[in-house]
Amino acid sequence: MSEPVQTPQTFPTRIFSGIQPSGGLTLGNYLGALKRFVEKQDEGIETIYCLVDMHAITVWQEPEKLRQQTREGAAAFIAAGIDPKRSILFNQSQVSAHVELGWIFNCVARMGWMSRMTQWKDKAGKNAEAQSLGLFAYPSLMAADILVYKATHVPVGEDQKQHLELCRDIAIKFNNDYGVNFFPVVEPVIEGAATRVMSLRDGTRKMSKSDPSDQSRINLTDNADMIAAKIRKAKTDPLPLPDSVEGLKDRPEARNLVSIYAALSGHSVAKVVHDFAGAQFGTFKPALADLAVATLTPITTEMNRLMQDPAEIDRILGEGAERADALARPNLEQVYDILGMIRSRRR
Repeated sequence: MSEPVQTPQTFPTRIFSGIQPSGGLTLGNYLGALKRFVEKQDEGIETIYCLVDMHAITVWQEPEKLRQQTREGAAAFIAAGIDPKRSILFNQSQVSAHVELGWIFNCVARMGWMSRMTQWKDKAGKNAEAQSLGLFAYPSLMAADILVYKATHVPVGEDQKQHLELCRDIAIKFNNDYGVNFFPVVEPVIEGAATRVMSLRDGTRKMSKSDPSDQSRINLTDNADMIAAKIRKAKTDPLPLPDSVEGLKDRPEARNLVSIYAALSGHSVAKVVHDFAGAQFGTFKPALADLAVATLTPITTEMNRLMQDPAEIDRILGEGAERADALARPNLEQVYDILGMIRSRRR
């Protein structure tokens, strides 16, 4: 075991989170991630946000489309309210410390940990041997994304909680293996009325940019007419809205639409149920459509404006990457020292 490096015993509060630029962003991305990212930025906490393009290539991506989607993701962050001067905003591939620490964590994590990941099982299905090694091992890179900054909190949806548990396991094992208190044991931040937005066509499935049906989701690039039409056609049941939250229990589509309304309005699900108790969906859907259009249209308009100047988006991502690297590189250098690696090359 190498000589332990002197490290702080306490960790300042720091938030990290990222979005994969592998398809157009949706209402689910906005409510489950972007909206909450802005709220955390406004709480005065140090916030680091990333377009995780290295994760995107765990499945093949058309290069020009990946570039476009990365810029579109950055535009969505900014249009939603992320200020690149107050938060660090960058794309992952510009900060090599992520993949360097990711390899180290590949050597810390256990095969059994990875094989138990629910998303691996879902994505690989019965054709696991044909999947990329990156798709199998990417949770250790996700842990590196977080821990290379010694982030203490990560806003996540319910479906990402298992990956945060793996990140915690990796941090604890590294600290124990080398007798240090170097990495924090990160805490998930799961808040809000719609931490997991479901499909407009099937309330039991997550809203996804990969769903073949465009009617299943609201895209952040949709115009007002498209948003209203999709909500009007959203699957529901024939019953009126209940007078209590418990009445939504076995009504996934109704629960989804009420949760979306609550998240967009900033109210609790209980208040929305109270306000619309007994209403038919013919009344509720237009109200939801008006709210969604009022919230999303300014974001879409600003995204479109930003996308007219890709060089400016690239400049913002480059500046963010420099700031991110300034935080990540010293931490990675200390990890190499802890591991006992010689680093005598002149820089």
